[in-house]
Amino acid sequence: MKRIHATDAVDLEDGASCRLAGWLQEVKDLGGIAFLKVRDRSGVFQVVVDKDNMEKEYDDIVEIPRESVIVVEGEKKETDQTELGYEIVPSAIKVENEAEKPLPLGVVDKVNAEMGTRLDNRFLDLRKEEKRYIFEIRDLLLQGLRDFFSKEGFIEVNTPKIVATGAEGGATLFDVQYYDNNAHLAQSPQLYKQMLMASGFEKVYEIAPAYRAEDFDTIRHTSEFISVDFEMSFIDSSDDIMDMTSYMVQHALRYVKEKGSDILDEFNVELEIPDHPVKKIPHEKCIRILEDMGKEWEDEREVDTEGEKMLGDYVKEEYGTDFFYITEFPTRLKKSTFYAKRKDYDPSLTTYFDLEYKGQELVSGGQREHRYDVLISQMEENDLDLENFESYLKTFKYGMPTHGGIGLGLDRFVQQLLDLSNIREAILFPRDTSRLEP
Repeated sequence: MKRIHATDAVDLEDGASCRLAGWLQEVKDLGGIAFLKVRDRSGVFQVVVDKDNMEKEYDDIVEIPRESVIVVEGEKKETDQTELGYEIVPSAIKVENEAEKPLPLGVVDKVNAEMGTRLDNRFLDLRKEEKRYIFEIRDLLLQGLRDFFSKEGFIEVNTPKIVATGAEGGATLFDVQYYDNNAHLAQSPQLYKQMLMASGFEKVYEIAPAYRAEDFDTIRHTSEFISVDFEMSFIDSSDDIMDMTSYMVQHALRYVKEKGSDILDEFNVELEIPDHPVKKIPHEKCIRILEDMGKEWEDEREVDTEGEKMLGDYVKEEYGTDFFYITEFPTRLKKSTFYAKRKDYDPSLTTYFDLEYKGQELVSGGQREHRYDVLISQMEENDLDLENFESYLKTFKYGMPTHGGIGLGLDRFVQQLLDLSNIREAILFPRDTSRLEP
C-alpha cells in the first residue's frame, strides 16, 4: 500500500484502508485506549489505539518516545473531534526509527530555547510548523523571482565562487588555498556579470551564495548569504535599473501573496506590494531629514543602520509605504566601488542607489562605468593593482555597452517580509563569525 500524507486522507471514504507515516508528536494513554498524534509535512493526524484490538502491542506502542518515526496502516474513521476531521484505527504500527530520550530540543513544547541551542539542533528546530512555513515562503519568493526574470527575457547564469580577485576589496575576503595558488570565496558575481555584458547576453541573473569575512554579530548579517543579482545592457541611466528592480520586487511579492496567502496568515503580516514608481530620496535629502529628526553624526554624514531605521519610520508615516530608494550616493561613500558610474554633471555623486524595505537595505546597485579609461582612473584612485584585474579589464577594450544591475539579499528579504527578529531564522544552516556547524 502506498503511503499518503495526512491531508490526502481527508478525501478518502469513511472506512477506507490507508498507510500514513510521520513523527510521533504526542501519546495520551488513558489506560485502555491511547491517542497518538503523528505529524508529517502536511499536518497532524490522530491514531486511536484500543487495547482490546491490539492487546499484545498496546504497552509497547504507548512507550514509543516522542519524535520517533512511525508508519501506521489502518482504516480512516470520520470524526468531528480532530482538526482534519478523521482519525486512524490502526491494524499495524511500525517504528521505523526510535528517537532517543531526552530530546535535545523540544518540537511542540511551549518552552522557548536559545538561538544557539536551536541552531545546534537545527534538524529538530525545523520540524516545528512555524519554522517550516518560513522556508515555504522563501521557496515561493524564489519561484516568483525566477518567474519574473523568465518573463523579462533574462538568462540564468552561474559564475565562479572561487576567485582570484575580490569585487569589493580585500578586507572582507575569505582566503582559500587553491592548489598552488591563493584564491578567495566570491563576495559578489559583480565582475563576471559585467564581463557577460561584453559577451552580448544583455540580460543575466544569478541566485547563488556570496561570502563576506566581516567581523560582526548582528541580527541582519551572516558570513554566507544568498545574493540575487541581475545585470542588463543598453540602459540610458540608473532609472532603468530602478524601474526593473521595482517591477522585480512587485512581481515576486504578488507571486507570494497569490500562492502563499494561507501561510502568510500564520505570520500575521500585511504584505505590501509597492506602487510604481517607488519613492526616491537623494542621499543629501536623507541626511537633512535625519538631522531634522535629531540624528547626530560621529564621523561621516551617511545613512547608517540607525539612520535607515529612522528613515523607514519617516517614509512610512509620510508616504504610507515600507519601500523607498536612497539615490545619488556621494562618491566619497562609494569610492571603493570602483565600477560605479559617477554623474556626468557632478562627479561628486554616483548613479548608485539602495532600495530600503522596512528600515533596512534590501537592494544595492546602479549604473556601472563602461568606459575603459574612466574605469582605469577610478581603479587607480583606489590603489588597485590593475594586473590583478586583467581578465576583467580586457572586456572593456572591445565593445562594452552601457549597463547596470543590482544585488539583493534574499535572506534579508525573507527576514523583512515576515518580520523575523533575526536573519538566521531565514537561513537553513547559517554561517557567521562563531558558527561553522551544522
